[in-house]
Amino acid sequence: MSSFDVVQNSKNHFVKSNEIFLKSMMGYTDLVPLWIADMDFKVAEAITEEIHKVADRGVYSYEFIAQDVFKAISKWNKERHDLELHPKSFIQVTTGVLTALAIMIQELTDEGENILIQTPVYHQFQKVIEMNGRKVVENPLKLENGKYTMDLNDLESKIKSSASKLMILCNPHNPVGRVWEREELQKLLDVANKYGVLILSDEIHSDIIYEGAKFNSIASFEEGKKHITILGSPAKTFGMHSIANGFLYSENEAVYTKIHSKVEAMYLHHGNAISAYATIAAYEKGGKWVDDLVEYLAETNKWIQEYLITELPRIKMIKPEGTYQIWLDFSELNFSDEALTQFIFAKAKLGLAPGVWFGKGSEQFMRINIASPRKVIQEAFYTLKREVDLLI
Repeated sequence: MSSFDVVQNSKNHFVKSNEIFLKSMMGYTDLVPLWIADMDFKVAEAITEEIHKVADRGVYSYEFIAQDVFKAISKWNKERHDLELHPKSFIQVTTGVLTALAIMIQELTDEGENILIQTPVYHQFQKVIEMNGRKVVENPLKLENGKYTMDLNDLESKIKSSASKLMILCNPHNPVGRVWEREELQKLLDVANKYGVLILSDEIHSDIIYEGAKFNSIASFEEGKKHITILGSPAKTFGMHSIANGFLYSENEAVYTKIHSKVEAMYLHHGNAISAYATIAAYEKGGKWVDDLVEYLAETNKWIQEYLITELPRIKMIKPEGTYQIWLDFSELNFSDEALTQFIFAKAKLGLAPGVWFGKGSEQFMRINIASPRKVIQEAFYTLKREVDLLI
């Protein structure tokens, strides 16, 4: 049995705090929570060991080891993605990716300005834009033959009509699972550079890539040096969601200097020792664990796809190229948007992320996080089948 098959004492166990959260989010307390993009797997042993070393000191003085963290990030990206980063000049640690996004939105745009996103997309993008007094402009992706692609004609039109100076790219894309190909990113860069639009590329899922796909960072393009690559954090890759910092990278010196100054002015660059040492341990010693994780997730994906084809053919899975989020199309069940949500929550008792969270036009979709022991995921689909069969 794989270590990933072990059910941990995690969000899938109904503790009181989780019940309160479920009630506020979805109106129910007895759902299997599979909406949030974190893991139910025990982290790599090297990370735990390093945290124990820090805790066992009993003395927690100031520690400034940012360069060691930067070196670990750079080494990992070179080995995993053949991506050359320059840690002494262009990496900035923040308290998280969304913090980095908020800072860049504040520093690089004015209140009331428009920012482009490619929907359906991670719902916090819209939230962080609007909470900072900016406006969202949607450039919807196109779904053709079960695969999402960029609509660059619409993007160009939206840039012209909205005068947007900034767009957020999600690569790999959450929730649709696309890992954008080099040719697609080149065309995107051509449009962005033509109109002087700065791309903020959220690449936090870059290490969860399945066979047949290859991750390409914006930072790997010569034209990409004009933009900001948010390489993310070890959170998604290693399941370190509550102890990981975020980081951003850019070779655009003027933009980087502006962001770096803001981070320092707000004292957001003071990391903590647990996060720092855990990050170094993850990137220096966690490679085999990540390889095993991706293999396990790929097998789960395969099981889901086969189960839907044979047992639930009216529910379609958008086959992911990366991430551990699965985008499911329920439109053939012929529910109204509200009825679908009630069916999933009240009948199937599954806490999936409603498609409406991710942008207009996705109301018949749901996102499920599969980074749980396969038994948990299988039980969720068995339950879904029982309820769908009752509809017939």
